[in-house]
Amino acid sequence: MTEREFGISLDELRFVGTGLRRPECVLAVASGDLYSADWRGGVARVRPDGSHVLYSGGLPGGRPLRPNGIAIRRDGSFLLADLGESAGGVFHLTRSGQVAPFLEQVDGVALPPTNYVGIDAAERVWITVSTTKVPRALDYRPDCASGFIVLADARGARIVADGLGYTNEAIVSPDGAWLYVNETFGRRLSRFPIRPDGSLGAKEVVTRFGKGTFPDGLTFDAEGHVWITSVVSNRVIRVAPDGAQALVLEDCDPGHVDWCEQAYLAGTMGRPHMDRAAGRVLKNVSSLAFGGPDRRTAYLGCLLGDSIAAFESPVAGAPPAHWTWA
Repeated sequence: MTEREFGISLDELRFVGTGLRRPECVLAVASGDLYSADWRGGVARVRPDGSHVLYSGGLPGGRPLRPNGIAIRRDGSFLLADLGESAGGVFHLTRSGQVAPFLEQVDGVALPPTNYVGIDAAERVWITVSTTKVPRALDYRPDCASGFIVLADARGARIVADGLGYTNEAIVSPDGAWLYVNETFGRRLSRFPIRPDGSLGAKEVVTRFGKGTFPDGLTFDAEGHVWITSVVSNRVIRVAPDGAQALVLEDCDPGHVDWCEQAYLAGTMGRPHMDRAAGRVLKNVSSLAFGGPDRRTAYLGCLLGDSIAAFESPVAGAPPAHWTWA
């Protein structure tokens, strides 16, 4: 298919669910339900009719739970990456609202605010920390390199990659051979070969992104391409195996992109640049999941929204590991 065939108009978007709070990460399952991170302290299950139920619980001492990335376990419970103000970690949440620590430290060091958690088909857990800097906005820079990736499996938890440029979503390819990761402020999509013991080989850069593109979420389609969501510019980009990029969707305010780009290159980018919803209808697109009966509906997570945008895709998505788990 040509790039023209992938052009999705904003008029083609519809919205699912209401009253969600910061649905940054969205997951789809075979039943037709969607699951999204929710800053009311848990996971929102959005039914096909748009209604939703919240599964939530509290942390000890009244510390608010701030789920950023979420993962569905085989038993239907969840893992949540906690993007706290000063502490992070990964927590287990049941549908009855019970919360328990899953991983709060690695290699003897407490996890900083934690960005993403994903589970692959082998039920290994992949976790990303974007930065060790405080505040986190100090790494909204071209030279950022304090992000890392943790693997938790039957052998325990350990750091398997370090020195990354603001690590965001990290997902195992459908064939199980590669771990793909977005380096948001490094502005690149990278991948690592996965060895039999879960350790990672040398990093390869799949593609680099230009002005206004800050890759956040990623997922795979059935043809082996990677779909990328970009914060700031509200872009969805399809990346071919050879790294070629095709713009699928954009809801971009050129003035806002220029403002952010200048600050990024000058090393002064901060929270105000991220906390403004500068699109016509989208509000800082952060993740994408393919759902529906044929996985041809693309659902968009959003940092600043209260619902989930959707459009019909010309290509089906690859089934994620959790597709039939909930």
